[in-house]
Amino acid sequence: MQPNMYQAMRSLRVIEGYTSLNVYGPAGTGGGGGGGGGGSIGEKFFQHLDHLRTKSTRHVSSFQPNNRGIENESILADAMAIYGLPQSELIEPHIEPCLKFVDFVEALADNYVRLQECDKLEKSGLYLEQCTVFKGLDDPKLFRRGLRCARQHSVDVHSKVVLSAWLRFDRREDELIGISAMDCSGRNMECPRTCLISGYNPESVDDPCDCRRISSEDRPIDIDIGDEECSTSLSENVDEDYYDMSFCIGDEEIRCRRFDIASLSRPFKAMLYGGFMESRREKINFTQNEISAKAMKAAEEYSRTKKVDLFESDLVLELLVLANRFCCEEMKSACDAHLASLVIDMDIAMLLVEYGLQETAYLLVAACLQVFLRELPNSMHNPNVVRFFCSSEARKRLDSVGHASFLLYYFLSQFSMEDDMKSNTTVMLLERLGECASQTWEKKLAFHQLGCVMLERKEYKDAHKWFEAAVEAGHTYSLVGVARAKYKRGHTYKAYKMMNTLISDHTPTGWMYQERSLYCDGAEKMMDLMTTTELDPTLCYPYKCRAISMIEEQGPEAAVTEINRILGFKVSPDCLEIRAWILISMNDFKGALRDVQAIITLDPHYIMFHGKLQGDHLVDLLCNNVQQWNPADCWIKLHDRWSAVDDIGSLAVVHHMLANDPRKSLWLFRQSLLLLRLNCHKAAMRRLRMARNHASAEHERIVYEGWILYDTGHHQEAIAKAEESISIQRSFEAFFLKAYILSEGIPDPESSLYVIDLLEEALRCPSDGLRKGQALSNQASIYVDIDKLDHAVDKYLTALEIKHTRAHQGLARIYHLRDQRTAAYDEMTKLIEKARFSASAYEKRSEYSDREMAKDDLSMATQLDPLRTYPYRYRAAVLMDDHKEAEAIAELTNAIAFKPDLQLLHLRAAFHDSMGDNASTVRDCEAALCLDPNHTDTLDLYERAQARGKEQQPTE
Repeated sequence: MQPNMYQAMRSLRVIEGYTSLNVYGPAGTGGGGGGGGGGSIGEKFFQHLDHLRTKSTRHVSSFQPNNRGIENESILADAMAIYGLPQSELIEPHIEPCLKFVDFVEALADNYVRLQECDKLEKSGLYLEQCTVFKGLDDPKLFRRGLRCARQHSVDVHSKVVLSAWLRFDRREDELIGISAMDCSGRNMECPRTCLISGYNPESVDDPCDCRRISSEDRPIDIDIGDEECSTSLSENVDEDYYDMSFCIGDEEIRCRRFDIASLSRPFKAMLYGGFMESRREKINFTQNEISAKAMKAAEEYSRTKKVDLFESDLVLELLVLANRFCCEEMKSACDAHLASLVIDMDIAMLLVEYGLQETAYLLVAACLQVFLRELPNSMHNPNVVRFFCSSEARKRLDSVGHASFLLYYFLSQFSMEDDMKSNTTVMLLERLGECASQTWEKKLAFHQLGCVMLERKEYKDAHKWFEAAVEAGHTYSLVGVARAKYKRGHTYKAYKMMNTLISDHTPTGWMYQERSLYCDGAEKMMDLMTTTELDPTLCYPYKCRAISMIEEQGPEAAVTEINRILGFKVSPDCLEIRAWILISMNDFKGALRDVQAIITLDPHYIMFHGKLQGDHLVDLLCNNVQQWNPADCWIKLHDRWSAVDDIGSLAVVHHMLANDPRKSLWLFRQSLLLLRLNCHKAAMRRLRMARNHASAEHERIVYEGWILYDTGHHQEAIAKAEESISIQRSFEAFFLKAYILSEGIPDPESSLYVIDLLEEALRCPSDGLRKGQALSNQASIYVDIDKLDHAVDKYLTALEIKHTRAHQGLARIYHLRDQRTAAYDEMTKLIEKARFSASAYEKRSEYSDREMAKDDLSMATQLDPLRTYPYRYRAAVLMDDHKEAEAIAELTNAIAFKPDLQLLHLRAAFHDSMGDNASTVRDCEAALCLDPNHTDTLDLYERAQARGKEQQPTE
């Protein structure tokens, strides 16, 4: 819910909670609650939920229409009377806490050019900026690639420590049971030891690191040299004639060689060989220097051996103090490195970090910092660690030792915003981020995010201040925040006028019209929302707003149809929630249950009804109004949903099976596959990690670890995991994982046959029809690639027998290759008839029809899923063939505005090139290469355009 909604709720009269359709109306609790006292409907509703949780009625195996079902339906009706249905006036679009650009293509191109032209030591910072640019895209792999490149080109220890920890956090390895924060993955890029080595070596980051081969004998050994006997033993092999002077500390005399001690630093050299009286004395009184005899003995030992690794850690700390006091840089570095090597967990880090800060020990602080960062999120729940980062004084202390940076606070603030956007910790970290910001883009980001956080905290005056600071730094998108802050402070017309000016001064974008729609009503609001969707069909708010307005004007069925438009290609908890509310009002409890189960799969902590009701508690209530399924029913339903390509429905069935089946890891893994198909990558990876943690067998756990490695770009390591799992026990998933990875970019028929054999081995292992259908389809696809069409047909037909509906697409491809276009078209029609969401099927069918029919199919594909890029490219190519160059460019430009895709940018660059627009060609190539620097076709086009540009430059 949005910032001032509680205020809006409290301002409503009690009677309005029952007479209006208002989900955000007054609840049955609190000062403004509907119904008032202890007997209110709201309290009965929540009391009944408590009763349900106690009784655990969600696990009933069959539905019996008794009084309990009638009572539950009545309570649901009472709940709807309390919450009603959502009102468009009380929902708001989210202001994204990242950099957004009026011309995103220009931002991509600029970043690419600067990366090509910069000094190698500046690359890491530019890649970090690229991460910030990518943050606004719905593609976590691009952001991760930017982080990897930034780490690859890091020079100093500080950057290596922060970026390596960030990469680890991005994978959420803290959620994997049995893995320590300081465990090494085996690669230099994230090895905690390697990170503490300074220097620029980008070619080595992907090499295997050596730390796992270091035996326990090679580790530092602590030796207590605190007594006289130990001191003697350290020097027993040195001839007494070797010494020519002594340091006297108290009653003890430490024999030394003058030349060795003088070599430690310039101050010692000046004292022992300069014009001071000590240079003429054989015995020097050192009692008043607060140096212990132990430390002086150790310093003498170091002066001869140049080693500190045989000393006890407490003694090394004393040596560090001595080295600082007398400017013994070499000895300080040795102590620093040794102490840093001892930091292996939070307890040691907390113990040593203060010493490191006091003595400005760069590596020691870096090692402690590394532990704090790799222990996220747990470390930031420790108040001592929070104090170490958050205050201005803490930042200055870190800065004094070289460890306060924009990079550090960028990482910490991103974590904190994700953990709790409204917390004081988040505010303080962002304030430190702003203090560390020096470049323009850094200031834009820090100020804009501070504005977003203050807006969430309902501190509108401060939000206005920070958004304006971001605008002054050049971030146009922050004007949305300025307008919203004005609106919250009661200046609606000023906000409307500001958005008007923004739209007139820049090329209009969807988010501009979306924001302006907040500040107007009626037909004007609907017009702005329609324009928003035309410019950017991926924004959820217009669909939600239109669906809500349709409830009263056109009925709930029309509202469901409208919200289905966005859910057909972009699944999000808030849109599912609105559909669930509407379905409850229609007494469609099955549909509502499906949506709520999908919501808590996407976000287990999601709270329904404006933060009043946990999603799983609503599942409890809804389960008592629908017929429950036994395990056999679940399998039938899952096959039906899978066959209908109904991924949301499949998620709901798997959620039910997960609640009843002890084989949790299997169903968690299935959920991850479904979530990936729905493009919900974050939720998918969370479920995959849970599957790994709940695996009951070793070979199963290893397979899931392999899938995690594959999804994070470590393909060879994933194959190794698959092979390790197979060596323990042959299983479908292990063979399938190995085959799936090897099938990407198969170079020759021999390798293809090997992959087919792997899939055959998978099919011989126990599994269900859903997974076997996928394996058969994959086999058939490879047979097609190596021109064994008859084998492919057999595999596709077998897959169809077990309801793998997508096999129709494979058969259509074979018919097309055999020049049977009508049969191919008919096969895709079968898929369209069976699939619930069939944008891809319409797109594919367009390849097997004439030009006009293809245009109709592609128009339908775009309507069902605007994110699919092929229809835009096809329509643009047709327009170019018809010599309608301007229209072709416009077709691509409209799509690039909300989906800056590599293929779209490359095609537009080629069109510009054919029209002789060299500058536009170069710009689009640079933007495309920012997304994929190794795209061969774009590189070739870019080189030709650059060469042509040089030829066209006037000569003097």
